[in-house]
Amino acid sequence: MAKILVVEDDADVRTALVHDLTERRHSVRSVGAAWEALRDISDRPPDAVLLDLGLPDLDGFELLKMLRAVSEVPVIVVTARDDDQEVVRLLNAGADDYVVKPFTIDQLQARLGAVLRRARGGGDSTVIEVGGLRIDMVRREVRLDARTVELTRREFDLLAFLASRAGEVVPRAALRSEVWQQPYGDDQTIDVHLSWLRRKLGETAAAPRYLHTVRGVGFKLMDPT
Repeated sequence: MAKILVVEDDADVRTALVHDLTERRHSVRSVGAAWEALRDISDRPPDAVLLDLGLPDLDGFELLKMLRAVSEVPVIVVTARDDDQEVVRLLNAGADDYVVKPFTIDQLQARLGAVLRRARGGGDSTVIEVGGLRIDMVRREVRLDARTVELTRREFDLLAFLASRAGEVVPRAALRSEVWQQPYGDDQTIDVHLSWLRRKLGETAAAPRYLHTVRGVGFKLMDPT
């Protein structure tokens, strides 16, 4: 069971989501506007937020940016906007995942389960070390050559997945499936997150140390020594 906040201005949709998620044994609260959501999250932090973009007082995209400035709570965007550029924009702004209307409760439950597992560290107690890179799966901390590397939740998940398969070529399809929990999607999203990771690890695509691109296939994390 998880504490879920539904941010949705359509009363019928909101009622249906609260009912369906409660049936799945979640503890569900709901609000119909952005400022209500910010107050609620501040007063009673949930385990995850379902965020509609078409809010009456503030666009959901702006709310997402404001929320990311004060909280790391997992956010799944619920939207009718399904073009690639919009999805990339939402992920870049800090969304953990998205579902496109209309969707089934089973699909939403699967997405919720995935982001909650990632937020809780997936129960994995191992520490992965590759060269000077140290990834603590429980604390969700990364250190590189004894300095702390600050990563977003998605960046951590991506790095940890690649590091758990160090030396292997990981196809893009595997990253979409295991990190983004999506059977298909826009590869630009993966490229954007890899670019951010490289920057934080002090490398570039042209001069990689840990993160190597295997053209036409995927990526490989390697010990640079």
